[in-house]
Amino acid sequence: MFTTLLVHGLRAALLLILAAALGAALPARAQSPARIKEVAKVQGVRSNPLLGYGLVVGLDGTGDQTAQAPFTAQGLNSMLQQMGITVPPGTAMQLKNIAAVLVTAELPPFSQPGQQVDVVVSSIGNAKSLRGGTLVATPLKGADGQVYALAQGNLIVGGAGASAGGSKVQINHLSGGRVPLGATVERAVPTPFLSGESIQLDITSSDYATARAVARAINAHKGAGTAQAMDGRVVRVRAPLVPDERVAFLADIENLPLALEKPAARIVLNPRTGSIVMNQAVSLAPCAVAHGSLAVTINSTPQVSQPNALAGGNTAVVERNDITITQQGGAVMNLPEGAKLADVVKALNSLGATPQDLLAILQAMKAAGALQAELEVL
Repeated sequence: MFTTLLVHGLRAALLLILAAALGAALPARAQSPARIKEVAKVQGVRSNPLLGYGLVVGLDGTGDQTAQAPFTAQGLNSMLQQMGITVPPGTAMQLKNIAAVLVTAELPPFSQPGQQVDVVVSSIGNAKSLRGGTLVATPLKGADGQVYALAQGNLIVGGAGASAGGSKVQINHLSGGRVPLGATVERAVPTPFLSGESIQLDITSSDYATARAVARAINAHKGAGTAQAMDGRVVRVRAPLVPDERVAFLADIENLPLALEKPAARIVLNPRTGSIVMNQAVSLAPCAVAHGSLAVTINSTPQVSQPNALAGGNTAVVERNDITITQQGGAVMNLPEGAKLADVVKALNSLGATPQDLLAILQAMKAAGALQAELEVL
């Protein structure tokens, strides 16, 4: 048996970088300016996560195996006791049509009792499939332990599967699903939206230039002194106290256009997938790069071990493994200076390296001072 493992061998096309180069080569088009609502959020106006433990019933024999998931039977006993039904102690419950699940939801800001939100249902036992199941009434609690919504309804599972005779086929995921508009809000979450004489805008990405641009745009439209940039993240804004006037005020300033500065040069690396993404501000100084590849070859040869006739041993098959490591030298390549993204992409493509190789090359170029960009590793 011959197995070859290439650590730095196959040369894959850099789809993301080529797409960026193609985009840079196209004629530039005028872009609409950003708005304040796209770079800043009002403090306190946010969604709240909700969590609950529930049961999904009505499964076609694909539920939890209670011997391995005893909490499913405990949950059913608790629900039956609340309904006035008592299960005799020691009763062996084989519940193949019930599954224990965790129910999660996001409570949008300003939600009021009676509104409905979507819920996500995920199995926490060993259920094979939740398809065709119904989520029974499940209270959803917030971080403070209070019940804010009640979830119930039929599940929608996007996957499908079948098994017979030891063979199994499955498409997508069967142990999770959604209940559209399956939770009804029972309690409103108080927000500081109407408290105080001022509101706080939080910049989504900390940047002094963006905070200054937001404050200038508001002051130009609403008068000097209305907004003040506190730091690179916070902009304090004086707002009317009357609710409808404050809503109209925010509606106006959220749609104000901004003249944003050029973003900081940044390259995002994902070593797990080999993905590399860079923005248009990345530039390259003149440098020389040498790149080689390393190949590991494992040659496995089956051999038969035959004992002597009177030795009393058994015939056995053994393997002989030969491992060879080959390192290919790489020529030193001169990369010219590139002030545009298309130039940087062209220079990197000339190396002929795979995305995994480029992860190390870009880090080395950054350490050498030839790459003007911030590296972020996911």
